[in-house]
Amino acid sequence: MIEWTADGNTLHVIDADNAELTVNGPDLSVDHLDVDIPRPVDETLVVTADELRFPHAVVYAFSLEREDHRELDPSGEPLSLSPGEYIVDVDTEIKSYLRFSGAATITKTDNYEEIVVSFPHRTRVVLGFRCRHEFPAGTITVPDSPSAVADAITHLAASHKTASPDRSYPTLRGHPALLEQGDSLEIPDCIRSATPDHGIELVVPPDYESLLVTAPLAYYLQATVRTIDDCRRTAASSDPGRPRLRLVGRGTDVALSPMPELERDVGRLLRKTFFLDCLVRNAGPYGTTLAESSLLEQLELDANTLYDASPQARLAAYLDVPFAAIKHRFPEWHLSTYVTPAYESVETLPFLLDRLSMIYTPRISELEGQELVERSLEDFYRGPGSKNGWTERPCAPSAARATTGQVASVDIVKPDLRSGRAHGWLADGVPIDVFKSAPEAYDNRLDFLERASDAISICVVLNDPKMAGEHDRVADIYRQRSEELTIDLAVEESLETAELARVFENGYDFVHYIGHCETGGLCCPDGTLAAASLERCTAQTFFLNACGSFHEGQTLIERGSVAGAVTFTKVLNDHAIKVGSTFAKLLVHGFSIERAMDLARRRIMMGKDYAVVGDGTHSLTQGDRPPTTARLEEFEDDGRETQYLLCLDCYSTRAAGSYYFPHTETNEYAYLCGNASRFTLTEPELVTMLKETETAVIYDGDIYWSDALWPRFDR
Repeated sequence: MIEWTADGNTLHVIDADNAELTVNGPDLSVDHLDVDIPRPVDETLVVTADELRFPHAVVYAFSLEREDHRELDPSGEPLSLSPGEYIVDVDTEIKSYLRFSGAATITKTDNYEEIVVSFPHRTRVVLGFRCRHEFPAGTITVPDSPSAVADAITHLAASHKTASPDRSYPTLRGHPALLEQGDSLEIPDCIRSATPDHGIELVVPPDYESLLVTAPLAYYLQATVRTIDDCRRTAASSDPGRPRLRLVGRGTDVALSPMPELERDVGRLLRKTFFLDCLVRNAGPYGTTLAESSLLEQLELDANTLYDASPQARLAAYLDVPFAAIKHRFPEWHLSTYVTPAYESVETLPFLLDRLSMIYTPRISELEGQELVERSLEDFYRGPGSKNGWTERPCAPSAARATTGQVASVDIVKPDLRSGRAHGWLADGVPIDVFKSAPEAYDNRLDFLERASDAISICVVLNDPKMAGEHDRVADIYRQRSEELTIDLAVEESLETAELARVFENGYDFVHYIGHCETGGLCCPDGTLAAASLERCTAQTFFLNACGSFHEGQTLIERGSVAGAVTFTKVLNDHAIKVGSTFAKLLVHGFSIERAMDLARRRIMMGKDYAVVGDGTHSLTQGDRPPTTARLEEFEDDGRETQYLLCLDCYSTRAAGSYYFPHTETNEYAYLCGNASRFTLTEPELVTMLKETETAVIYDGDIYWSDALWPRFDR
């Protein structure tokens, strides 16, 4: 769903996921006409202008008269198009296409903030826009039967917009249909007709553990899923009890391991197939100069041949590639979710597949001795100039953000985590290092998408004047960000229980609560507010920066929120200020709840006291590209001059398959999100880089924003 408004020389575009796009042009004329553009789009407009400005993005120009496409040079060289028929692909957060006839010049502004498409005279341009994330296309009803669930998983792949390697782009994998429990299997005709049959079969044991674990592989391969029992009724097998991957008609039959080793086999197959698709897709119309692409030549794989091959033939070629030969080049997998293997868990599958999460069976153990403290210290940002490498000063006991009441306790356990950058938990127990999700969180997210508005509403609540330090800092952060995003900010103090309840019931996109929390709930001047007392919570996201707020946060998810940040136990006030202010900064710059908390809590020694509940992959805002973080270290080059090693990391749990382009003077390559890029820079080069890259930078034992850090090196 795309909505747009024209305001003078500006076109404002917003999608159902609250992503925003602004297109500017002098004397811009906009008409809403029913026009066609040969790309998958959700909305088209006709504009007339001699110049159009978009946010910074990767840009491709495709000729409609000959087989030719060109990419705007990432280093800033203009792209000149001679007279002809063109489609220009601007890879903004809301995917944008321009179709026009004539000549054009495409440039980047000197500060790399905008893309400018200019024409020699006023030109009619068809603009097409596509949502990055769509609503589920229908609902499949499924009974408590592994065979029926297998059939339903097969049809979840109907949401893919292509079967080519371009399916590795997140924009070309739509949200799968919802699954709901029922007495019989019911698949809408539109979903049945859209489900492909590529001759790829995944045969699994008739149990929910195997079905859930293999679902991500089946979804990505667009495979037909069958249970072993069903196959026994139709054909014989040399080893009928083992799961298998079959390429029907080619005689390829790959035996997979039974559980628990099936998790390993599925992970390897999915990572290998997805990664090779990311390389091969560069032979298609959306290709770029990818740093990892040289691997295809080493493997003697022809990208053009594989791009044009059928999904079955392409997978057969991938199966011949040894996993050990390429695993060192894989991006770390972005998300793993640990799900109770039961019929009741099936309804969460479409949401996990939408994020292309790996799915694992949950296993836990007890934390031993000082393990929680030790693991917190391992994650703590370290600087070079202080004892033990720590940059933080110990806090006085009086600095505790405590209350005279009793703080709720949480029994924390240690999860058996497999590979992944982020980890979600849809099972019993409260583990560290994961976001504790709930089925309600995913349903709630759809509700909020349906009521998306132009502005992001934030409410900051200070319920203890002694904590005004965090209150003032985060309010300033939100106000500063409102200069670039549409943010409606409300600041409240000393709210009584009824007033605080109204805050959680008034539909804010984010509530930042600063105060105390006791076993009875969030502290107010007239008592405590228990989240369980709310009939419905309409706050989309929240941060309960108070001691022991975990249980209250979990209840807010059950009552209607999508995700939030909480604490497990008592926290020190200056720790809370550090975490709260950094979390606020990251959140309003497009970081997911999980990623923002993961970075923010590392500023304190006991960072494991903070956690996320609900769907940690959820983002309050979205920029025109996945958010980037950087690590910066300085060193001397043979004693001559100080140089800097800059390591960039662009990663998002919702954009698997995206890529990013580091803007250094010498770089010529894009990198897959999840793979770090490293550059050695002089001081002037570093200053330029920090000026042109809006990012969080980990440097000298702390985290900074690039626009605040670069003046330190501008000497």
